[in-house]
Order: sequence, then structure tokens, then C-alpha cells
Amino acid sequence: MKGKAYVGGVGMIPFTKPGRSETYDVMAEQAVRAALADSGVTFDQVQQAYAGHVYGDSTCGQRGLYRVGMSGIPVVNVNNNCATGSSALWLARQAVESGAVDCALAFGFEQMVPGPLPSKWDDRPRALGRFNDVLADLGVVDENAPKAALFFGAAGAAYAEKYDVSPDFFARVSVKARKHAAQNPYAVFRDLVTYEQVLESPRLYGPVTRLQACPPTCGAAAAIVYSEAFAKRHGLRTDVRIAAQALTTDYPDTFDHDPLDLVGRELTVTAAQRVYEEAGVSPSDIRVVELHDCFTVNEVLVAEQLGLTPEGGSEKFILEGDNTYGGKVVINPSGGLLSKGHPLGATGLAQCTELVWQLRGQADARQVDDVTLALQHNLGLGGACVVTLYEKVA
Repeated sequence: MKGKAYVGGVGMIPFTKPGRSETYDVMAEQAVRAALADSGVTFDQVQQAYAGHVYGDSTCGQRGLYRVGMSGIPVVNVNNNCATGSSALWLARQAVESGAVDCALAFGFEQMVPGPLPSKWDDRPRALGRFNDVLADLGVVDENAPKAALFFGAAGAAYAEKYDVSPDFFARVSVKARKHAAQNPYAVFRDLVTYEQVLESPRLYGPVTRLQACPPTCGAAAAIVYSEAFAKRHGLRTDVRIAAQALTTDYPDTFDHDPLDLVGRELTVTAAQRVYEEAGVSPSDIRVVELHDCFTVNEVLVAEQLGLTPEGGSEKFILEGDNTYGGKVVINPSGGLLSKGHPLGATGLAQCTELVWQLRGQADARQVDDVTLALQHNLGLGGACVVTLYEKVA
């Protein structure tokens, strides 16, 4: 039987707008040192490292980690689009659970530039080429809109039509995200916004306005993962472990010309089902979730795909406040990607950090009551989806 992997230490730095951060290697060092200090693990005890980044040269991970130490361990650089950070965690968890190592480090960072995500390679097939072709077939074309906004704007319009609802309710997700982020010193956007301000902000595509989209962000986060035997040997904490985790990629249905499939519906549903089954829990057991709200639309979709509310039930779920404090489940207490920020390589590990703090009771004003299970969802188009369930160990 495989052993369980424990998250013994987490760390992150405050996220910032592009141009206001340290360089990527300095940010990576700061996050790794914070996770090491939190865990009580020394750098020479780490046996493998997985470095997540999207916009950087091949061995950026080494550059950042060498500022902490040079112990000769394997360093694997990971790029899985916006799911990069949690993909690094997935690899670290696998290494520990398999017994290949006793202690692994996952860290992620991004030094981003302002504006829409750029494509770096124009002389070869694009990774999202098939996705773009389906968008074009659906008539979703706007040269002035960011490409990601086309995907999620089309999905939001399709959702509203399918369930006969006004897409204006998506804006309430941004209002909620800012309220949560106001309590998070690591978040980029901490000022409150009103429902009217969100709707009146410049429209990107379809129902999506600027205040319904996550900002390009710089930042870093890290996690130390180790086995129970390692923890006992070194007198370390074992109060949070990974109960189950799944990474999925696209299925043929992704390209069946449904905008909802293009943004990861089947990936999320499948990964969540695997996690629930492995852990022996149901969505009703979950009190706190960090999910991939790159756009307000995606929080609406993913809440249903994770089983937090019935299919087509998100409008009622949101209007009744069941996605925040005092409701059924607190979604993105950190403020999420919308308000905390979205430095691609760091996002999954920042989600991990928030949920570990929640399980330990260390989330300060953001603390959710009676948390014993915490669920994470991290999505990258192209595609990859990681769903992780953490549990508090008595």
C-alpha cells in the first residue's frame, strides 16, 4: 500500500502587479525559505524539487532554488499552463507516496508583464490551436479581446442560454472575491467593488467585463511534502495530509463544439469524482474550497462541476450567499485569482498555502469554522486540471 503525503510547510509572498515585484529568482527564494521555515525542514533534507513556471527559460527553477542552496538534488521544471503550480505539487506528492523519496519540495513563481497573456512561439503549431479552431467554428471571434476572455465569455453566454438566466449574476462573484481579499494581506486587489461597478467596467467579451477577469500578477509560493516516517524521524508536524489528488487532461468531447467543454468541464468533473471516490467523501462534506476563478464565469461553472451545487443551480447558490461565510461552503477565502491574483506558476501552490492555513486554523480573519477537509481546483487550458483534497489529522 502506498503511504500518505503530508504537507508539512507552506509559504508564499504577497502578490503584486507586474513591474512592482522582485525578479522571479528572488521571489522563488523567498517562498521556498518561508515553506522551509514553516515546516522545520532544512534544505539539505529535501531530496527532490519541482519548480513551476510558465513564462521563463527552461531552468528558471534552478536559478531560483540555487539562491537557497546547491545540494545536487534533482530539480524538475514544470509547465502545465495555469495548472502549473498544482502539477508541481502532484509530482511531489507522487514521489513521496510512492516511496521514491521521503521529502520533496514543490514551488512555483511567475514574473509577468501587463496585459493579456502573450504567445511566445509564432513559427510552429500553437498548443491551443484546436481550441482556437473550435472557437472560430462557433463564430467566437474578436481581435480586440484577450483570447482567454473569448473562451470564458463564450462559456458564460452558453451557460446563461442553457439555464435561461441573466449572466449579470456572474458579477456577484467579483463582489464576493473582493470582500474575501480585503482580509488577505497577500492579495493584489483588496478594495471593495460594487455589483454596479463590476457590470459597468469595460466589456471584454460576451458577459465578461474587466472586473470579472483575473489580473496578470507576479508572485511565488511553495510547499514541503513528506512521508509520515520522515516526520516521525525528525519530530515534524503531521496535521495536514493529502487525502486524494487527481490530474486529468482533455478528452475527445472537449472539441465537440460546446463552449462549456472547451473550458474544462469534463476534466474537472472526472478529477473531482476520482478524488471523492478515493477519499470516501462527498461534496457535502466540504466547507472550504480554493478554485480556479480566472473569470467569474469559471467559479460558476466549477462550483457545479465539483458538486457544490446542482447543475444549473449556481444563480440561486450565489444569490443566497451559499458560496461565502455563513453559507454552505466558503469558496476562495483568499480572494481567489480574481482578487488575490494569478501568477501562473505560483497559483496552485498559493491555493495549497491558503487551504493548509485554513486546516491549521491560521487564516486569521479569513478563517472558516470547523474545517476538517479542504478542496482545491486548478485548471490550465490546453489542458490540465488538478483537484486536491486536504484533510486535517487529529
